[in-house]
Amino acid sequence: MATDPWPPSGEQFEISFEDQKAAVAEVGATLREYSASGRRILDGFGRDEICSGGRGQVLAPWPNRIRAGIYEFRGRTHQLPLTETERQNAIHGLVRWVPWRLLERATDRVRLGFTLHPQPGYPFTLDLSILYSLGEAGLRVSVLARNKGAEAAPFGLGHHPYLRPAEGALDQARLRIPAQQVLQLDERLTPTGSVLPVAATQFDFRVERPIGATVLDTCYTGFDEAWVELDGARLWWDASHEFVQVFSGDTLSPQHRRHGLAVEPMSCPADAFNSGDGLVVLEPRSEWSGDWGIRPP
Repeated sequence: MATDPWPPSGEQFEISFEDQKAAVAEVGATLREYSASGRRILDGFGRDEICSGGRGQVLAPWPNRIRAGIYEFRGRTHQLPLTETERQNAIHGLVRWVPWRLLERATDRVRLGFTLHPQPGYPFTLDLSILYSLGEAGLRVSVLARNKGAEAAPFGLGHHPYLRPAEGALDQARLRIPAQQVLQLDERLTPTGSVLPVAATQFDFRVERPIGATVLDTCYTGFDEAWVELDGARLWWDASHEFVQVFSGDTLSPQHRRHGLAVEPMSCPADAFNSGDGLVVLEPRSEWSGDWGIRPP
């Protein structure tokens, strides 16, 4: 008997609340879709597609990049696989392409979990869970990380949703980012250690304006308010996320280039395993938690 092909992103978990709908994929605990009142809030990917450009993925145990994949932690040097070959970096962690297990499911929420076991480059044990829920205030994403190992572990976390313009191209979308500073990046898109004011630069979106031709792959910090807004859809985060990478998708494949704006709340910036900037050190049996979400227009 013929059966439908299995989705590339594994089992699909669909949740709803009133006029809101979301879909979460088994692979990577990825937020594949989110809509409200018939408007697609996220520029996600289809049920029968492979995730591209990190769309909706969970970035752990580090977000963004580790320069050359090398870091030292408590007297030991570690080498991670170089997963961004063009810049020779380790990018976006170790849990994006693995199947997560279902922990809880209801009409308006789903919780997935994954145990990250020791491996070359990251010899630590983490237990991760992520809850996606819908309610009156929109979408909420809650993450818990617990160190299950016998030694301390370096840790960071981020998420990679793309906000979709209300209509038309990204250039016409109106963006507001109430942040005072950006991190200066080198040719490998890792921080140099300098923090620059946004005033009088192309990165200043403190007053809402169209994105236009601005190219963004930029880490913002120093927020006056903890949110970014695109065409009325507001992505917010709690105090555990101090940095937000904003990416206009100019380096993606032609069919995805500048279709959406990645707004990536992160607990630490790129290369935090080396700089220590925002780095969380999880002692044995200790926990880290964080929340972010999207309020539809």
